[in-house]
Amino acid sequence: MTDSDHLIPVSVLTGFLGSGKTTLLSHLLRQPELARAAVIINEFGEIGIDHELVETSEDNVVALTTGCLCCKVRSDLTETLHDLLRRREQGSLPQKFDHIVIETSGLADPAPILHALMTDASLVERVTLGSVVTTVDAVAGEATLAREAVSRKQVAVADRILLTKLDLSQGDARALRERIAALNPGAPTLCALLGRIDAADLFANGPQRDARADVDAWLGTAHAHHHEHHDAEIISYTIVRAAPIRAVALTLLLEALAEHCGADLLRLKGIVNIAESPQRPAVIHGVQHVFHAPAWLERWPSADRTSRMVFITRRIPRRFVELLLDAIGAEVESVSAAEVTPP
Repeated sequence: MTDSDHLIPVSVLTGFLGSGKTTLLSHLLRQPELARAAVIINEFGEIGIDHELVETSEDNVVALTTGCLCCKVRSDLTETLHDLLRRREQGSLPQKFDHIVIETSGLADPAPILHALMTDASLVERVTLGSVVTTVDAVAGEATLAREAVSRKQVAVADRILLTKLDLSQGDARALRERIAALNPGAPTLCALLGRIDAADLFANGPQRDARADVDAWLGTAHAHHHEHHDAEIISYTIVRAAPIRAVALTLLLEALAEHCGADLLRLKGIVNIAESPQRPAVIHGVQHVFHAPAWLERWPSADRTSRMVFITRRIPRRFVELLLDAIGAEVESVSAAEVTPP
């Protein structure tokens, strides 16, 4: 099955220790949007779900009164996903899920989870990466971001940031919002009131529909404004190209970035005008050295045909990427011209 409309979206809920992920998840699971969801808890200890939600328990899968399923990772996340999908196909689960939410450990780097979702061949045929949501504690968030590198990375790779504990922060958290915006200007910052927020606001999926709002929201262009943002060593910027990019040039660019800059390329998202297929834009995204196979929209969502690539990096200057793209593009054009020129 390769039709993206039938792939099961996998959303990732991450955030540092004590930032309110479990409280948030307990409220989300009571909402109808997640009534047919499977939740994977990638955490040590017992599943952090309110006991009144639990209906039945079988093996490592817990059926909830809301219709959701919940399980915890026993050894390997990929194996857990395969097991859930296999049991879904066999009809051996209490409910049939159509969405998966992974809650990470508070100390976890979310990148390996995103890698698994993008690189496991059999998973790629069944699931698609949905939203990456990061919770940030409005009380302790500034100190945590200053002290913990993994918390900065959790913010940097997110599609949406959720501020929690605002009722305890005794302020508007302006300084924290500015720090978050410097780390990841493309991600909208939402607020949870007593751990509550609408699931639909958090778990909108990637640009799978032909609507401009979906693409712009996913890219974060409405927030990034094409400017370069710095937060100590983390840099965010958008590279825009009016001229179409040849498919081989894009491939070579992604290969070069993966090989030489992978560890420092925290997140890349883009919509690209491919010269060989101008009627359908390609959607690309990657985390560190792993890039998802390009997906194709059925049509351009607006009259704007520019290629837009949003980078969140650790010490990779915008100018380096621009020069690399220009050099690869010029070389590809030179080779193409030589091939069609008679001897």
